[in-house]
Amino acid sequence: MVLVESPAIAIGGVGATLVAFVVIRWDATRVDVARPTLWAAIAAIPVSIGFSMYLFASVPMTGILVTANTGLVLYGFEREVTTGEEESLEPGSLPNRK
Repeated sequence: MVLVESPAIAIGGVGATLVAFVVIRWDATRVDVARPTLWAAIAAIPVSIGFSMYLFASVPMTGILVTANTGLVLYGFEREVTTGEEESLEPGSLPNRK
Protein backbone atom coordinates (compact mmCIF):
# COMPACT_ATOMS: atom_id res chain seq x y z
CA MET A 1 0.00 0.00 0.00
CA VAL A 2 1.41 3.35 -1.07
CA LEU A 3 0.67 6.27 1.23
CA VAL A 4 1.88 8.93 -1.20
CA GLU A 5 1.33 8.94 -4.95
CA SER A 6 4.59 10.77 -5.63
CA PRO A 7 7.43 9.89 -3.26
CA ALA A 8 9.72 12.32 -5.10
CA ILE A 9 7.48 15.24 -4.18
CA ALA A 10 7.33 14.03 -0.57
CA ILE A 11 11.13 13.85 -0.40
CA GLY A 12 11.34 17.25 -2.09
CA GLY A 13 8.95 18.66 0.49
CA VAL A 14 11.04 17.37 3.37
CA GLY A 15 14.16 18.77 1.69
CA ALA A 16 12.53 22.14 1.01
CA THR A 17 11.37 22.37 4.61
CA LEU A 18 14.85 21.63 5.93
CA VAL A 19 16.48 24.07 3.51
CA ALA A 20 13.99 26.79 4.47
CA PHE A 21 14.68 26.19 8.16
CA VAL A 22 18.48 26.27 7.78
CA VAL A 23 18.57 29.31 5.48
CA ILE A 24 16.12 31.36 7.57
CA ARG A 25 17.96 30.51 10.79
CA TRP A 26 21.30 31.45 9.21
CA ASP A 27 19.91 34.75 7.88
CA ALA A 28 18.14 35.60 11.14
CA THR A 29 21.36 34.99 13.07
CA ARG A 30 23.33 37.08 10.56
CA VAL A 31 21.07 40.14 10.80
CA ASP A 32 20.43 39.79 14.55
CA VAL A 33 16.72 39.00 14.44
CA ALA A 34 15.51 38.02 17.90
CA ARG A 35 14.86 34.26 18.34
CA PRO A 36 16.30 32.98 15.05
CA THR A 37 15.26 29.37 15.69
CA LEU A 38 11.66 30.38 16.31
CA TRP A 39 11.57 32.44 13.11
CA ALA A 40 13.12 29.56 11.18
CA ALA A 41 10.36 27.28 12.46
CA ILE A 42 7.68 29.89 11.68
CA ALA A 43 8.99 30.07 8.12
CA ALA A 44 9.55 26.34 7.57
CA ILE A 45 6.38 24.84 9.04
CA PRO A 46 4.02 26.42 6.46
CA VAL A 47 6.28 25.07 3.68
CA SER A 48 5.77 21.59 5.13
CA ILE A 49 2.04 22.17 5.45
CA GLY A 50 1.87 23.34 1.82
CA PHE A 51 3.57 20.16 0.58
CA SER A 52 1.29 18.07 2.80
CA MET A 53 -1.76 19.79 1.38
CA TYR A 54 -0.54 19.03 -2.14
CA LEU A 55 0.06 15.38 -1.33
CA PHE A 56 -2.89 14.50 0.89
CA ALA A 57 -5.75 16.94 0.18
CA SER A 58 -7.55 18.17 -2.88
CA VAL A 59 -6.86 21.86 -2.44
CA PRO A 60 -6.56 24.44 -5.24
CA MET A 61 -2.95 25.27 -6.11
CA THR A 62 -3.44 28.92 -5.14
CA GLY A 63 -4.31 27.86 -1.59
CA ILE A 64 -1.23 25.66 -1.43
CA LEU A 65 1.04 28.47 -2.61
CA VAL A 66 -0.44 30.98 -0.19
CA THR A 67 -0.05 28.54 2.69
CA ALA A 68 3.52 27.61 1.79
CA ASN A 69 4.60 31.25 1.49
CA THR A 70 2.93 32.56 4.65
CA GLY A 71 5.86 31.90 6.99
CA LEU A 72 8.39 33.31 4.53
CA VAL A 73 6.37 36.51 4.18
CA LEU A 74 6.05 36.89 7.96
CA TYR A 75 9.80 36.43 8.37
CA GLY A 76 10.39 38.99 5.62
CA PHE A 77 8.31 41.54 7.51
CA GLU A 78 10.15 40.82 10.76
CA ARG A 79 13.51 41.08 9.02
CA GLU A 80 12.57 44.42 7.49
CA VAL A 81 11.45 45.77 10.85
CA THR A 82 14.65 44.56 12.51
CA THR A 83 17.04 45.89 9.89
CA GLY A 84 15.10 49.00 8.86
CA GLU A 85 16.22 52.49 9.63
CA GLU A 86 13.92 54.53 11.74
CA GLU A 87 13.62 57.95 10.20
CA SER A 88 11.81 60.71 11.91
CA LEU A 89 9.53 62.17 9.30
CA GLU A 90 8.33 65.69 9.50
CA PRO A 91 5.11 66.88 7.95
CA GLY A 92 5.61 67.86 4.33
CA SER A 93 8.81 65.84 3.84
CA LEU A 94 9.42 62.76 1.73
CA PRO A 95 11.26 59.69 3.01
CA ASN A 96 15.00 59.54 2.16
CA ARG A 97 15.08 63.22 1.18
CA LYS A 98 16.40 66.06 3.21
